[in-house]
Amino acid sequence: MKFGISTFVTDEGIDPAELGVAAEQRGFDAMFLAEHTHIPSSRETPYPGGTDLPRHYYRTLDPFVSLTAAAVATKHLLVATGIALMIQRDPIITAKEIASLDRVSGGRAILGVGAGWNREEMRNHGTEPAHRGALMDERIRAIRSLWTEEVAEFHGDHVDIEASYCWPKPVQQPHPPIYVGGESERSVERVAEYGGGWLPRAGTEDLAGSIARVRDRAGWRVPVSLYAAGDDAASVEEYARAGVDRVLFYLPTVDRDSTLRYLDQFSELARKAL
Repeated sequence: MKFGISTFVTDEGIDPAELGVAAEQRGFDAMFLAEHTHIPSSRETPYPGGTDLPRHYYRTLDPFVSLTAAAVATKHLLVATGIALMIQRDPIITAKEIASLDRVSGGRAILGVGAGWNREEMRNHGTEPAHRGALMDERIRAIRSLWTEEVAEFHGDHVDIEASYCWPKPVQQPHPPIYVGGESERSVERVAEYGGGWLPRAGTEDLAGSIARVRDRAGWRVPVSLYAAGDDAASVEEYARAGVDRVLFYLPTVDRDSTLRYLDQFSELARKAL
């Protein structure tokens, strides 16, 4: 089993390049960064965590900028979004950003995607919440076309791109893996369609059964990275039995020195689990 970290990078925490180096030095193989463009002050959508929205949601750096900084400073660390809010992203720009990140990193990019939960945030981007699933599907399909076809075009209900050249193409072939966040039945279908990996959250009910269902639906052994995993030995053992391939410890967004102490703790736990 592999180990990585999942976190929010903000203007109040550790520099993303230093974070990437620190993670790689401690043996972690991947860093997944969250995304929020902004938080509308009129927000009424309940936070999934059931409490007040944590401060770091308001202050996140752009994940692709942060991941590029980390990629340049490291040699082996996989740089991933966890998750990119595709319903708020132009597919042409996103295709170019990920392909560029894959180039800069030498083929280490992973695109973790999801439909999001903050309805006010998505509406500010012109997205009607009721249509977010269909919109995300079309944008992902369009991005895959832009990555893999010399002259790409896409025509759907929500996305319409005329025959176009879009470079660079990714290093990874046929394209960087697409990890799907979420535990709904439609998320399971997306994992099978996108052909990359699954990014469930810690606390998923019947994790082992869910992983088996995802792999059965896809028809192959889908890689599973568990987001915001628990940082205790019993949990790690449970994840291994369930068939998780990569444990992503949740790294709190705190000051630099505290961040490094958390990484040391996670690294020691991972070392004992191997």
